[in-house]
Amino acid sequence: MTSEVEAAARGPQTTAAPPLSLLGLAIFYGGMVTIAGVLGNKQVALGPLAVEAGIFAFLLLVVTSSAVAELHGQTIAKRLVLFGFVPMVVSMILSIVVLQIPASPDMDPARLSAFDTIVGGTPRIWLAGILAYGVSTFLNVTIFSRLKAREGKALLWLRSAIASILSQIVDTFIFITVAFYGVFPITELILGQMVAKVVLSALLVPPFVYGFVAIGRALDRRAG
Repeated sequence: MTSEVEAAARGPQTTAAPPLSLLGLAIFYGGMVTIAGVLGNKQVALGPLAVEAGIFAFLLLVVTSSAVAELHGQTIAKRLVLFGFVPMVVSMILSIVVLQIPASPDMDPARLSAFDTIVGGTPRIWLAGILAYGVSTFLNVTIFSRLKAREGKALLWLRSAIASILSQIVDTFIFITVAFYGVFPITELILGQMVAKVVLSALLVPPFVYGFVAIGRALDRRAG
């Protein structure tokens, strides 16, 4: 009884606000999850390398999850990856719903055809995307965090590069195998995509992780 009286006297309890860096990175992460599938409809040429453009958004997912792991730990980073399934699955469901709703007769047929091509997909490709996202991003966080536990806070560039490269190899193998196995020969496609993604991971991920971590720390200092 006494404890209840004391609690009432203290007034309503307030919940601590989440770190500003975590809030900002989580919002950014959700946006990249949903745009990756749209960008993946275009193949881009980077010198001798050919890769689907969704890799840029996916690399930013790797960067963001690594930055969260560096700032807030492995558990929080894995929760971020887990919650990333929500916007991914909801966006797929919304796409299916919108595709089933009749288009306005005033809509330009060319634009409607382009929309159906970009937004439409097959359940097999959607399944491939979900599986590849889940396995590779959880793997990235796990490898990054274990290397941090082993090496300490030093060598951030090396930890982020190794985790990203290994997770991209796994991502490529899962996605192409699930999406296209039995449709056409996939060995050359897998090897080409792996080379492109490994090169991009090695070049782009480490400096972006440094940048995201620096921004996150600056946000938390400002909030504090």
